[in-house]
Amino acid sequence: MQRTAPRYPIFPRISAGLLVAAWIGFSFLSVHAAGLKPGTHAGTLQGALYRIDIPAHWNGDLVMVMHGYQPVGAPIKTPMTAADATPVFLKLGYAVAQSEYVSQGWAVSDAIVDNERLRQYFVRTFAHPAHTYIYGFSLGGLETAASIERYRHAYTGALITCGVTVSTPEFMARAVVTPLVAFDALIPGVLPDLATPNSPPFIPPAVFAKALQEHPNEAAILEKRLQETPETLPTLSLYYMGLRELERRAGGMPVDNRNTIYHGFGDDDAFNRRVHRYTGSAAAMAYAQRNVTLSGQIDTPLVMQWNAFDPTVPSRFHSVYPDQIRAAGNGKLLTVLAPVGDGHCNFTDAQTAAAFEALVNKASLGTH
Repeated sequence: MQRTAPRYPIFPRISAGLLVAAWIGFSFLSVHAAGLKPGTHAGTLQGALYRIDIPAHWNGDLVMVMHGYQPVGAPIKTPMTAADATPVFLKLGYAVAQSEYVSQGWAVSDAIVDNERLRQYFVRTFAHPAHTYIYGFSLGGLETAASIERYRHAYTGALITCGVTVSTPEFMARAVVTPLVAFDALIPGVLPDLATPNSPPFIPPAVFAKALQEHPNEAAILEKRLQETPETLPTLSLYYMGLRELERRAGGMPVDNRNTIYHGFGDDDAFNRRVHRYTGSAAAMAYAQRNVTLSGQIDTPLVMQWNAFDPTVPSRFHSVYPDQIRAAGNGKLLTVLAPVGDGHCNFTDAQTAAAFEALVNKASLGTH
């Protein structure tokens, strides 16, 4: 892959001491890395499966990969399955490390800790990378953003694609509970009480699809307001499953909508009278706040990209984190690439490689 910018920043003056230190560090990396065995290294760290892939032509850099939402109970293979983008990075010469996390579902807190533990394990066991990048997609985008905010000097740069980069309390309120209570208000009798512990943990998409087909006028309102299509609107099933899982993890309802005034669902006054109101659990809302709330305070270059039409993370959420970063005064570190394609996380290898190249080029300019 041809890069248009120098990979390493060039400094006008370097002291003799820095030159010696740099040579020692380079020598250590070269000697330590010489014993690396190319291929897949897999195991478990404090209950979390991990996978480390090292190419034969390793360039000395590392990419940490954070995967998306994995439903509770989804089958897990040993060794863990590599993310689809892994071959892209390996082909470019990067080592790739990724954790399965110790839990599934809205595993944001576990993901951040498990990923950092794996990064430190790589340094202790294999080598200290010359540069370490972090890449997250879907829910891994939220975990990546939280990681670069929490571990502010661990990474040379970060790439987020199709990311759920909205703080958990806001995402649960706007992207999960709002669509569900809107569906319930417009097409009652399908959803159970969202705050009832004994409600089913999952409702098949076919149930939503059938109700939407039987109520075309109400479905049209939901499609327009939620930026969905008739084919994608049954993703309400995913929102329902995610909410129920977070409720179990947090110990109660993580959203309080008693004072929320909803707009854009037809007759707003009539709609707000019909909406089911929920009293949030103080403990559950505090859990959501901790796991995790973003601030936009970053110290490393960040490149972000979404699909042009994403049924899971609609475009109304794409600007939330970029706006936070700019409001925090860190806009120079941010690059938002033009959206491409349709679907959730529907990127070709070439598009992923191009986005990563944009990150490496930005990091090489020394903006961080």
